Amino acid sequence: MLDGAMRLKLIACEVLARQAYYCAALSPHVVDIELVDKGLHTEPERLRAHLRERLEAVSEGRYEAILLGYGLCSNAIAGLRATHTKLVVPRAHDCITLYLGSAERYGKEFRATPGTYWYTPDYMERGGSASDYVSLGAAGVGNDEADMARVYREYVRKYGQDNADYLMEVLGAWQKHYQRAAYIETAEMRLPDYRAQVREVAQRRGWRFEELVGSVLLIRDLVEGRWDEARFLVVPPGGVIEPAYDARIVACRYEA
Repeated sequence: MLDGAMRLKLIACEVLARQAYYCAALSPHVVDIELVDKGLHTEPERLRAHLRERLEAVSEGRYEAILLGYGLCSNAIAGLRATHTKLVVPRAHDCITLYLGSAERYGKEFRATPGTYWYTPDYMERGGSASDYVSLGAAGVGNDEADMARVYREYVRKYGQDNADYLMEVLGAWQKHYQRAAYIETAEMRLPDYRAQVREVAQRRGWRFEELVGSVLLIRDLVEGRWDEARFLVVPPGGVIEPAYDARIVACRYEA
């Protein structure tokens, strides 16, 4: 290992794959990346259990830190424990903060248009299409929208995705909960262009289409070890991640 370089483990949702690999490639540290199926977001308890298994599989002493490429994500990371190696997690409600580069930027967008369905190239490329229900950043949605998600998944199971989309459109469910399709283009990276597909979905569902410029700033600083307290939670061995219910978003507690 070169002087000053750390060996880090990044466990991240696959919707951040391109950004994670890009930033890891430029990091002064050695970063091993492990991606997790985006579909687990629909069941936070399953995602938590899966992440716990991934953490327990990490060998003691191999890494200086284990990084989580996740936000709080409907409390999916709440209860995860740092055992022998410290954990580092961004102070974010969900992955949209990681795509936009800051919690402040996401907060501004959310307050302006809470009914936003978010799209990014990674999200569209991995395991689905522009018609998938599970929106990026769907963490923290209300009970009505959670019920809509369950209805949609049941339609997909019974009738297939195309018919499920048609039924949701006929029932007006999309228009009831969303007004905007936001396509995030990462400033630092040239990625495949899926604007046309997103525009088509937005037109069909009666949403307005907007393009937003994102940033890899949070992911870059995560894998480069710039873990300031304002933007990152560092959980020492023995600590457990918990929701903060304030501007910190996530906090650390200790159990006997």
